[in-house]
Amino acid sequence: MKTKHLLALPLMAVLLSACTATTSLRSSDPSLAVKINDDAPLVLKNPVSKTYKATSFGQYRFRATQAGMEPMYGLIPLKFNSGYLVADILFFAPAAFYNLREVYPFYEFDVAKGVVRYKKNEQDQWTSYTPTAAEVARARAYFNP
Repeated sequence: MKTKHLLALPLMAVLLSACTATTSLRSSDPSLAVKINDDAPLVLKNPVSKTYKATSFGQYRFRATQAGMEPMYGLIPLKFNSGYLVADILFFAPAAFYNLREVYPFYEFDVAKGVVRYKKNEQDQWTSYTPTAAEVARARAYFNP
């Protein structure tokens, strides 16, 4: 019985660490700073690596600021993780409430054009995302209560 408990601990550690994703945040302008949810603002002079928890229902709101421009607000686009869904169904269905979406590995913020670019692999082309008016309003209300 003790052996089962010893094996269960590393397995749980692996499963819990699988519920995070690391992303690289960069900017089209070196003076741009981005604040995501309650994190401290990040100045994106150089690409910044950051780890975020996977989520099924939550959002990552952002405020991007650049000298001489109005702040940009919105929601970070998240990717659906079908591998987690399969694992959740096979091994622990309630986990689906926590880990179906995660950050993309690469983001680029462009306040001047009002877009967030993202991609899954370094060699991929950027996909541009413009926050909707509802997303902008929700993020603005979050950062300016």
